[in-house]
Amino acid sequence: MNRIHHLLITLRGRPVGRDALGNQYFEERKPRPGQRVRRWVIYAAIEDASAVPAEWHAWLHHLTDAPLPEAARRPWQAPHRPNLTGTAASYRPPGHDYEGGVRARATGDYEAWSPGS
Repeated sequence: MNRIHHLLITLRGRPVGRDALGNQYFEERKPRPGQRVRRWVIYAAIEDASAVPAEWHAWLHHLTDAPLPEAARRPWQAPHRPNLTGTAASYRPPGHDYEGGVRARATGDYEAWSPGS
């Protein structure tokens, strides 16, 4: 982040918190008359909206007045993971070119279509 950007955030924004991924959340210091307070995030890594956990997403979009506490997570809830589509870590099914391009043969319940039948 350059110095001007940092200065504008410091002058206009009030820090609200930070999530487990290191993203920082801010809101306007001086609300504009007749409008709701602006809220924004400064990403710790690549700017990707899927890197915002649900607790902070609700706050950013004015669904809650305060960020939801992460301590309220249930044991069965998986930790937040950003969308990995388009990255080397994305899911690739068996038979994908990057996975060798070979998939297991179909089982006996599959019958190939042919135009003459």
